[in-house]
Amino acid sequence: MLVKVFGAAVQGIDALVVTIEVNCSQGIRFFMVGLPDAAVKESHERIVSAVEHNGYRFPRKQVIVNMSPADIRKEGAAYDLPLAVGILASDEKIETGKLSEYMLMGELSLDGSILPIKGALPIAIKAREEGFKGLIIPKANVREAAVVNHLDVYGVENITEVIRFLNGEIELEPTVIDTRAEFFREYTYFDLDFSDVKGQESVKRAFEVAAAGGHNIILIGPPGAGKSMMAKRLPSILPPLTLQEALETTKIHSVAGRMERGSSLLSQRPFRSPHHTISSVALVGGGAFPQPGEISLAHNGVLFLDELPEFSRQVLEVMRQPLEDRKITIARAKYSIEYPAGVMLVASMNPCPCGYYNHPEKECICSPGTIQRYLGKISGPLLDRIDIQVEIVPVPFEKISDTRPSESSESIRRRVIAAREIQAARFADYPGIHCNAQMTTRLLNRFAVPDEAGLKRLKDAMNRFHLSARAYDRILKVARTIADLEGSEGVQVQHINEAVNYRNLDRENWGDR
Repeated sequence: MLVKVFGAAVQGIDALVVTIEVNCSQGIRFFMVGLPDAAVKESHERIVSAVEHNGYRFPRKQVIVNMSPADIRKEGAAYDLPLAVGILASDEKIETGKLSEYMLMGELSLDGSILPIKGALPIAIKAREEGFKGLIIPKANVREAAVVNHLDVYGVENITEVIRFLNGEIELEPTVIDTRAEFFREYTYFDLDFSDVKGQESVKRAFEVAAAGGHNIILIGPPGAGKSMMAKRLPSILPPLTLQEALETTKIHSVAGRMERGSSLLSQRPFRSPHHTISSVALVGGGAFPQPGEISLAHNGVLFLDELPEFSRQVLEVMRQPLEDRKITIARAKYSIEYPAGVMLVASMNPCPCGYYNHPEKECICSPGTIQRYLGKISGPLLDRIDIQVEIVPVPFEKISDTRPSESSESIRRRVIAAREIQAARFADYPGIHCNAQMTTRLLNRFAVPDEAGLKRLKDAMNRFHLSARAYDRILKVARTIADLEGSEGVQVQHINEAVNYRNLDRENWGDR
């Protein structure tokens, strides 16, 4: 008997339908075709143990399984459940009436338990798009998939539940998630707050400007000055995720298998802080079986690179294009995959190997050549892509011991949201442009033209610091954001002045002794 069961394959952050055809006939052999990988081929042993452990008999016949489309590689153990159901249905152990209405995915253990899978959310989205009535997946993934409306999502723990449901012997209750309630439940709660930071008002201001315009920022200062402390608090002043951004971010984490068990929708912007020993593939994504990298896992959030010069030169250089294009393309001989990479880059570094160059109290022991070689680990083109460069100094004892709370993240966030609302209205007619950091040269010439005094100040800075054309654009973008924070329609000289002051590493005397 020939039957068809439906599953899905995840490519990038999207899914496509996989039709599993099973035919049982006379014989004793098992064939599987349709470009399955080793894990899919090994499903035969798992299925035999699972079905027989639960009181069913694997057919003693010739079983032919075809997974269509045949030119798409099928990877992983998530096809165990639809394969098992197809084989039992072909052997007339399961009624076929409901098979066309449901998509099934799940990994089987030897006792028939159904284990979690990756990519439940994009699979659920595809099931709804293709008009399936419902989706049957592991119970551990059910809340993640149930955020998709107009689709019955059933979480199951054992293959027996699936068999009895398809045979009409039991009814399963679909999991219902109020997507908006889930989204708004914790999206404004943060463990870390800027009120904990003593002093550093100028650095807090730089973070406020960066958050308001979506700008990349780098902090240069000695150990213990508070670089990491403030970077970890940046998500608390960023505008909340929109529902669309939350779905997109959750899809990426779902595909990567990074969703916590029982979680549904990510409601806070991600914060990723990879170690400096990370490889370029782990950072940008790819591999033999392509997966999203750290830069994609930080999409719509913050990617924090602590001790930037300690990262390998290859890793840093491979980030240049994603930071500019806000996406990653993984190309292979037969296909290419695109992952989103719209991140705010926050980096920190010591001013020299010993960490005490320009320190007000401690003496630097590094030679001038050593300092220059250390700074030279970060290429000019990469620095050009970082809009705000801020020098940070240690906080004096008087401010550390001050028990009065500093300005809270909530109050800073209100100003940031107000500035973002101005930008949203400005770029309403420009798809894909949401904040000042994303402006093209054409938009800069329209929305960020400085006044006469500001233009003169900018010309002086360009000549003095020998800035590149990209740095020129960055200064104008930051100045436009500063103007938005003040509610100013035009870019004025004071906005240009502050933006130029955020190019510390471009100064001609930086690193000289």
